[in-house]
Amino acid sequence: MKKVSQISLVEAAGKVNSGDVLIVGGFGMTGCPVHLLHALAETRVNELTFIGNNVGEAGLGGGRLLRNSQIKKAIGSYFTSNREAVAAAQAGDMEAVLLPQGTLAEAIRAAGAGLGGFYTPTSAGTPLAEGRETRVINGQEMVFIEALHGDVALIRAWRADTAGNLQYRMTENNFNQAAATAAGLVIAEVEEIVPVGEIEPSHIHTPGCFVDYVVQAAVTLTDLGSSASVAASDKKVDERRIAMAKRALQELHAGDIVNLGIGIPTLVADYIDGNDDLTLHTENGMLGVGPAPKQGGALEYPVNAGKVPVTELQGCSYFDSASSFAMIRGGHVDVAIMGGLQVDVKGDLANWAVPGKPLLGVGGAMDLASGAKKLIVLMTHCNKDGSSKVVESCDLPLTAKSVVNTLITDLGVFQFSEQGMKLTDLMPGVTLQDIALKTSASYQVSISNDDQ
Repeated sequence: MKKVSQISLVEAAGKVNSGDVLIVGGFGMTGCPVHLLHALAETRVNELTFIGNNVGEAGLGGGRLLRNSQIKKAIGSYFTSNREAVAAAQAGDMEAVLLPQGTLAEAIRAAGAGLGGFYTPTSAGTPLAEGRETRVINGQEMVFIEALHGDVALIRAWRADTAGNLQYRMTENNFNQAAATAAGLVIAEVEEIVPVGEIEPSHIHTPGCFVDYVVQAAVTLTDLGSSASVAASDKKVDERRIAMAKRALQELHAGDIVNLGIGIPTLVADYIDGNDDLTLHTENGMLGVGPAPKQGGALEYPVNAGKVPVTELQGCSYFDSASSFAMIRGGHVDVAIMGGLQVDVKGDLANWAVPGKPLLGVGGAMDLASGAKKLIVLMTHCNKDGSSKVVESCDLPLTAKSVVNTLITDLGVFQFSEQGMKLTDLMPGVTLQDIALKTSASYQVSISNDDQ
């Protein structure tokens, strides 16, 4: 049987050359090969193209390479969590290419499968599709995405055996499994290395044929950055938001698989109990998400897509990011609940970018908006200046076209169909006149007299 070479961090860093394309595993700092990246930051290697969901955090992981001006170009999904990456992109010090999270995962997986690319409905009709080939397949507009192949992949796993077989732990799989297949040279940073046979064959996620070298390095709390421990909740909780979350729960049905976006949608989880029979999905690779633990962090618990430690419920399962987004695009997630910046009468959604604002991340929003069977949007009805966020036509960059099924604001509930947008319910204490005065979109009213 093949034996994989165990090397030092310094030796591993020496395998990377200036100008290389790096594919880097990890979601936030979970499953991130932080020690390999820090060893690389000690070299003079530069002009790197960095492919990964994010460029670490400020001065941590890929963020350390960025701080050293070693990254020329970054291709990823969510750079916003590293303020220095946003600043570098805005200053022109780093070229940034933004892809939806599921598209990024599939582009890496496609390279590992020897494919040239693929067509996806995600991002069709949005700014991220501009300049790309599109075609209509089975009546749906699709965008062509080229596969992303790397010279070197740096990945993180929990365990390796001496044949290079890898096992991931909880949500540490994320982009690592695909990244391990998509580069000419693969170096795995692992917590421990065991003899062949100590990892059950059915527990091996990445076969050793993909792995060239392994490095042993233990992760510490410092390495986990913002996911190191459960932090005090920063949820904005007030009566309006609580009412919106509880109203959204009424739209769900027993047996639903539900994905909750960041912001107001996270409040929905606070009102789910065991009798609701709902299964929460998180796009970084977990089905069966439980509440946040009282203490502890990503050393002991999985993390959700907000990079927050969570618990697992009975029947929970883990998988990689490419599989997670296949669930979404394939229509296996029943409901996505997400926030919004604008919703218009056609059911178009804008929720990821505001011109002139330093936001450089789309995450999984485009995949979820176009892939979930039902999309519920929770947002405040008006901007801080009093202008309506429920508009005739979105003028902010689109997330997806004609996808919103239900819109719940702090004023009312709207349903969407081919006949247009209908106001179907009022929030407590709100009148029809309140909504008319604060809504710039045209809509029909379908409320019984008892509800007015």
